[in-house]
Amino acid sequence: MTVKLFVYIAILVVSAVSATAEYSLTILHTNDFYARFEPISKYDSSCEAEDKTAGKCFGGSTRLVTAVVQARQRAANSILVAGGDQFQRPLFCTYYKGTLAAEMVNALGYDAMTVGNHEFDDGPQVLIGFIDSVKFPVWISNADIGGEALLLDKIVKSAFIERGGETLGLIGLTPLDTGDLASPGDNIRFTDPVAAVQREVDQLTQRGVNKLLFCRILAMAWTMGRGGHYGGRCDRGGSFQYFLCNISDRAEGPYPTMIGNTATVSAYDYGKFLGELNVTFNDQGDILGADGDALIMDVNVPKDVATVQRIAKTAEPLQSIREKIVAQAASGIVGARAECRAQECTMGFLITDAMLDRVKDQGVQIAIQNSGGICARLDAVKVTIGAFYRFAVSKYLINF
Repeated sequence: MTVKLFVYIAILVVSAVSATAEYSLTILHTNDFYARFEPISKYDSSCEAEDKTAGKCFGGSTRLVTAVVQARQRAANSILVAGGDQFQRPLFCTYYKGTLAAEMVNALGYDAMTVGNHEFDDGPQVLIGFIDSVKFPVWISNADIGGEALLLDKIVKSAFIERGGETLGLIGLTPLDTGDLASPGDNIRFTDPVAAVQREVDQLTQRGVNKLLFCRILAMAWTMGRGGHYGGRCDRGGSFQYFLCNISDRAEGPYPTMIGNTATVSAYDYGKFLGELNVTFNDQGDILGADGDALIMDVNVPKDVATVQRIAKTAEPLQSIREKIVAQAASGIVGARAECRAQECTMGFLITDAMLDRVKDQGVQIAIQNSGGICARLDAVKVTIGAFYRFAVSKYLINF
């Protein structure tokens, strides 16, 4: 069977044998979490005190824990998977690297995760520490890690999950240009995603998976955005977050979006939504029905008390860093995604000018900032390190 890549998390059966009854599965999923352990604002930046008081915050690990528990209670069979990019941006990630991310995904009880490009931001050393700490398989199909001794036998090409008498196979991707987007080092090579997925499908079948009782292979091709992980539609490319939802007029399409017999879903990013896809298969492995939605993590989702306490504890050593004043903005600085990913913007000028100032004694004359590292505008305020991490994160700019 030939596999084509579709959008976001693509759910399709690529191999099946006769089963005795219909099989239902709930797939809970997140992608591009970016270490947003604390709640965020409607603009995807850190939630300020006044918004917290007004109940205008979203996401955070504290709400995700509750939402996952509730979703599991609704489902007879369920799995929780992540589409990559657990790392990057907030001070939490700079300070704790991958250790706090590993703790939180373990607390949520993920069943598997594919590797996003930001997992390579600090080289294989940080990634291997994360992998050694998590309690589930981490996989990526289109990365050749044969030359990187640190990752050998740590990352698999595909993964298996047993659930409700069925064997599910998972295949994940990351962008072909991860070597340019992140810092994986010189020993990892990223390969053609279509060929990589086809190879895994063929090998899963050849291993006899299609001879297992109640067997279906679930191929999850995260083709969504920077994280999950392949960059929008294959015919569009680029790196952007896609939002599928049935109750929002800002959604790019319905949840799920059906392409033939393939259900495609996405849960935006930053932990603002939890994807909940319910799929029913017939005896031949065809999808009989697929429904669900991206569930918003707003004030109506109670916070898990133990997780609130843990996040507060881990935030304590960051407070003095956040409050350090480094500049004064006389007027607003444009940095919203819509502007900075389409054209030049003042936040980009500010960041690159600061980079040049930092290395002016080295004879550097040109600075370049990836628009993906610019998150939101900055109002006329005293600028703290915390503000920079909320609105314009550059690992090359901020050191402490």
